[in-house]
Amino acid sequence: MSRIGLKPIDLPKGVEIKVGEENMVEVKGPKGTLSQQLPKEMEISIEDGVLNVARPSETKRNRAFHGLTRTLIHNMVVGVTDGFEKVLEIEGTGYRAQKNGKVLNLTLGFSHPLDLTDPEGIEVEVPAQNKIIVRGIDKQLVGNYAAKIRGYRPPEPYKGKGIRYQGEYIRRKVGKTGK
Repeated sequence: MSRIGLKPIDLPKGVEIKVGEENMVEVKGPKGTLSQQLPKEMEISIEDGVLNVARPSETKRNRAFHGLTRTLIHNMVVGVTDGFEKVLEIEGTGYRAQKNGKVLNLTLGFSHPLDLTDPEGIEVEVPAQNKIIVRGIDKQLVGNYAAKIRGYRPPEPYKGKGIRYQGEYIRRKVGKTGK
C-alpha cells in the first residue's frame, strides 16, 4: 500500500493544473510553467482545490508508479510556487567561484579555470567566493546542475578540500604517519 500515493495534494491559490491526453500534466504558477508526461495508467482527479492520484489495479507496475506520480506532481506544484535551491560550499586554498553574466567561473586547482554557462531555467548566484546557490523551478534540473558542479571537485576525505553541499558531512580519514 503506497502511503505517499494516497496523500492528497492541496493546490495553493494561483496554481492551475491541466491534465491532458495520456496524463500529460501542465502546472502553471507564479514562478512559471512546468509540464511532464506521467504514467498513463494512473488516474488523476482534481476536486475542490485538491488533487488525488489513484491506481486502477494492484499490479506491481501500478503500485510502483502510484507514489512516483504523486511525488512528481507535488514537486511541480512546489516548484512553480516556491522553487527549489541547492547551496554548494567550496573549501580549499585558492578554490573560488565568480559569476560573469550567465557564466559561472570556477577556479578549482586545475591548470585552467572552468567556465560553465547556466542552463535554461536555472539561476546561479555567487554571494561569496566560496558559496554557490543554484535556483530553479524544476527540482531535477536544479539537482543535476548542482551535482555537475560538485562533480568537478568532489570533497576528498583527507583534507576536506572540494565542493560540497551545504550541511553535507564528509567522513575524514587519518593520513599516513612517518617513521
